[in-house]
Amino acid sequence: MKIDITGRFIAVWQRNLTVYRESWKINFMPPLLEPLFYLAAFGIGFSGLIGSVRYGDMEVSYVSFIAPALIAVNIMNNSFFENTFASFVRMYYQKTFDAMMATPLTVAEIITGEIVWGATKAAIATTIMMIVIGFFGLLNYTAAPLIILIAFLGGMAFGSTGMIFTASVKTIELFNLPVFLFITPMFLFSGTFFPLANLPWWAQYLALALPLTHLTNVLRGLNFGQYNADVFAGICYLLLFNAVVFPVALRKMKRRLIK
Repeated sequence: MKIDITGRFIAVWQRNLTVYRESWKINFMPPLLEPLFYLAAFGIGFSGLIGSVRYGDMEVSYVSFIAPALIAVNIMNNSFFENTFASFVRMYYQKTFDAMMATPLTVAEIITGEIVWGATKAAIATTIMMIVIGFFGLLNYTAAPLIILIAFLGGMAFGSTGMIFTASVKTIELFNLPVFLFITPMFLFSGTFFPLANLPWWAQYLALALPLTHLTNVLRGLNFGQYNADVFAGICYLLLFNAVVFPVALRKMKRRLIK
């Protein structure tokens, strides 16, 4: 199936940006407060119990260990939920996609604009989170530009995955299934709150199949200044993951919208 995309997808991105700017105060609060809550809870509650964590050949504090993971989780949540619940509302309830299809925009351009917007929203939230984390002395400022780029790449991956589910579910309530079966396990078992080495060998291999594991590893490596083979491998995984799920999302949404 031919995928027809031109620069016109930017119009969809601009439409969503305009809506975002109208409610920016609401969108601004979660990435601002979420790291404060997590760092306060884990920093005050767990850090005293756990102490330091072994990361590669380094001993790091538990708070500095989870700080990059919080950014990774934020990227996943912003892009995935934007391209599931929010995109479904625009498609099914608001009929925004129907209106766009009455213009010269192709379905591929509409969906590309949606996914790119989800990735952009993840990058914006990441920037806000880095500002907050920076106040705690947990951010490597020299790596900040790269972290934002990786946030966009991760946002494309999770946004495309979310759009696949959007093309598949019949009602908005059914999104509870991918959240429960896909998002929650990644949140818990992708090396976010404890090293993967603490898991059984089979769980470690299973975690390596999850995109959040690689996103967390890349961000953690960048934040600790470790530009090594693991970081490069994680970036390659995210690029390959995008190369698979992005065209699948476009094709499935075309089948959903054009009958």
